[in-house]
Amino acid sequence: MRAVQLPAEIVAALEERSRGTSFESVDAFIAFVLSRLLDEPRTTGFSEEEERSLKERLRSLGYID
Repeated sequence: MRAVQLPAEIVAALEERSRGTSFESVDAFIAFVLSRLLDEPRTTGFSEEEERSLKERLRSLGYID
């Protein structure tokens, strides 16, 4: 196992989403969701426009310079 840090608001949303399910914990729910994501076919990546938009968003949030 490996620990991963997530923003509190994402964890809260995941707790809400997993409430009333058969998952024993939020960790189990997250592991399930990520494994399903990895099962999906890989895409070719972002278009140039999507990449530019994503970089602008990350820059505005202070994640990149």
